[in-house]
Amino acid sequence: MFTFDELVELIHIVAEARIGGIEVEKDGMRVRIDGVPAAPEYERRGAPLLPPQLAVAGQLASNPIALPGGASAPAAAQAEDEGLSFVSSPIVGTFYQAPSPESDPYVKVGDVVSKGQVLCIVEAMKLMNEIEADASGTVVRRYPENAQPVEFGERLFAIRP
Repeated sequence: MFTFDELVELIHIVAEARIGGIEVEKDGMRVRIDGVPAAPEYERRGAPLLPPQLAVAGQLASNPIALPGGASAPAAAQAEDEGLSFVSSPIVGTFYQAPSPESDPYVKVGDVVSKGQVLCIVEAMKLMNEIEADASGTVVRRYPENAQPVEFGERLFAIRP
């Protein structure tokens, strides 16, 4: 029979290892603890591709990668992002840069936009959601490609006020 402390320890192991589950047998009694496997790690757009041993959460901050010129990856990204306003996806869906495949994009890199101007559409469950600019300025970057899936909070555009 398993003690309470043994069960708690097994639960901690499954949670920390982020595995799908574990099944243990002791004295003829079998217990299975299901967990949630870790989501697959994907390269973030614009981020340097890291070897698996450096892709561990938090390790990048403690061991920054040196770039040519002596800058580190986090410092270079922070300097590049300084002063920009980012428009992020408010929902999970599919990014579209134009109202229809035959139409011109709402905005292109280099266009000057005003606050409230429609920048793109994110389709979710057959609903077309117009995404507007949070600030006035110049579009300096579009992150997703047309018809690409986007996640909640994922950057869509960078605008320099």
